Amino acid sequence: MANNLIEIQGISKAFGDNTVLENIHLSVKRGEFLTLLGPSGCGKTTLLRLISGFEQPDTGTISLNGDNLAGLPPNQRQVNTVFQSYALFPHFSVFDNVAFGLRCQQVKEAEIKQRVLETLDSVHLKAFSHRYPAQLSGGQQQRVAIARAVINKPKVLLLDEPLSSLDHHLRKNMQRQLKELQRDLNMTFICVTHDQEEALSLSDRIAIMQDGKIQQIGTPREVYEEPCNVSVAEFTGETNLFDAKIITANNTSLVVEVEGKQLTLENHRHIKPRQKIQILVRPEDLKVLDKTEVKDVSKMFPGVVDEIIYKGSTVDLVVHLNSGKQLFATEFFDEDDEDLDYHLGEQVWVEWIPGWEVILPHET
Repeated sequence: MANNLIEIQGISKAFGDNTVLENIHLSVKRGEFLTLLGPSGCGKTTLLRLISGFEQPDTGTISLNGDNLAGLPPNQRQVNTVFQSYALFPHFSVFDNVAFGLRCQQVKEAEIKQRVLETLDSVHLKAFSHRYPAQLSGGQQQRVAIARAVINKPKVLLLDEPLSSLDHHLRKNMQRQLKELQRDLNMTFICVTHDQEEALSLSDRIAIMQDGKIQQIGTPREVYEEPCNVSVAEFTGETNLFDAKIITANNTSLVVEVEGKQLTLENHRHIKPRQKIQILVRPEDLKVLDKTEVKDVSKMFPGVVDEIIYKGSTVDLVVHLNSGKQLFATEFFDEDDEDLDYHLGEQVWVEWIPGWEVILPHET
C-alpha cells in the first residue's frame, strides 16, 4: 500500500539452533509511532537490527519506500538508530556530537552549523550546544542522541529501549516529549520496549511479540481492551481470569457458569457451545461492594479484602474469594467517598458490568 513506508514479508532469523524470529509479516505506516512490545528474548531487538542492517535475515524481505534492503549495510539505508546507551562521545560537545556524521560526509562547516543548530532547536537543546554529555541530565543526553540520529533526515528512526536508563519521573516526562518530537519531525519511529505502560503511552500502534512471532497488532486501546489471547492480555496490563463453563450459546449471547454463579454475557466472538473459554476482567472494571451496598448477590462473588494499596488517585485492592481465587481491583480514590474506606479482613462482594469482560479461548 502507498501509505506503508516499511514492508516486512516472511522474515525469519536463527542463531545456530535458536530460532529468534519466525515468518514475520509487518507493515509500518508513514509518520506513525510503532512499538514492538514483548518480554526479553521474544525477538523484538533482533527485528530492529534487521531493519537497521546490523543483521541479515535468513528468509524473507524488508523493503523501505518500495526498495528492497537486502544486502545493504546500515550506512546505505535511510534509517538511523538510537541505542539504549546513547553512545555519545564524552570528549565532544553537544554541537560536535550532533555534527559528527556530517563532518564524516565532509559537509561544509557553514552548512553544518546551520543544520546542527536547527536540529538542536527541534529537540529544545540549542542553548546547551557547548556543554558536554557529563553536564547533561539523562533526558537531555537522550535528546542529543536523537538529534544526532535525525540530522540526516532519515525516513525511519529506530529506538532500542530509549527510556530504560531513566528514573520513573523523568521517564514519564520523556514519554510525552518523545511523542511530541515524533509529531514535530513528522518521522516514522519504531521503538522497542518491554514496558507496557510506555508502549501504551507512546504508540499509534503496538505489535506484541512472543517467542519470535507477532501475537497481535493494533492501537493501544485495541490491544488493551480486546486482546486476542491470554498472553497478550497479561502482557498489556493486570488481569483477572475466570475459568468459565458454557451452559448455552447462540450468536448474540452466552450463559456461563463462573465461580458457581450463572451469568449472561454478550457473544462478540461467536463462541461455540463446546468451546473452552476464560473470562478476562481488568482490575479497573471490577466493582467491590460492602454489605451495606449489596442488594442482589445472585450475580456477585463473595470474598474478603486481603490487601489495600493506597496510590493517591487510586486504591488497589486484593480480594480473596470464598472459593480461594485471588482478584485484583482498582478503585479511583475520592477522599470524600466513604465507600472507599476498606478494612483488611472486611467481607465484600465483587461484580462487573456485563459487557466489560473479554471472552478468550482457554489456554492450558
